[in-house]
Amino acid sequence: MRNLFGGGEGSGSSRGADSSRVPRHSSGWKELQKHLKARESLRVLDIGPTSSTNINYVTGLGHSIYMANLVEEAAKPEWIIPGEGGEEPRYDVDRFLAANLNFSGRNFDVVILWDTADYLPEALIEPIFARLHQVIEPGGLMLAFFHATSDPGTVFSRYHLTDTEVVEMQKAGNYPLVHVYSNRKIENLLREFSTYRFFLAKDSLREVIITR
Repeated sequence: MRNLFGGGEGSGSSRGADSSRVPRHSSGWKELQKHLKARESLRVLDIGPTSSTNINYVTGLGHSIYMANLVEEAAKPEWIIPGEGGEEPRYDVDRFLAANLNFSGRNFDVVILWDTADYLPEALIEPIFARLHQVIEPGGLMLAFFHATSDPGTVFSRYHLTDTEVVEMQKAGNYPLVHVYSNRKIENLLREFSTYRFFLAKDSLREVIITR
């Protein structure tokens, strides 16, 4: 399966990116961290640029972790089907999902989506949330970030976990911010999940803890 355990932190478009890390308080991570520390042998799916920090942190708690960098993959031209007879080109959603979110029957107890959905083509958004609903165990949790506004200073970031209420953000490429979500739009994306809880933040990111 492509992207399982992903490339290293210097892989793909992240080469040459600013290596500095910016700390950010995360109430969502605070809640998810309690969940990870209170349980044993969970399967965690981290959807974002690969972070060796995250791998070491999660495995240090006794869990297994799997990585999928969907934004870097989705930007590749190989997923575009050329239009015929005047039709617009379209995204090969089924082939993308089969290559990047096929876990061979493996389900997950925790998914960390970060702000991945903000950088993906529109055609992928609904299908990816549907696939995540399929692969998260009943009662499992997902942490997701969504941009509420389009800040000119926004950059695509790798998120590093810490043993505090802080996550560290590090520039990981030059992908454009594609989506800005209202609460209503987020709720629509999460309509198949059992419950979800929004956390207030001082910046432009909304944080949501979602229960399958």
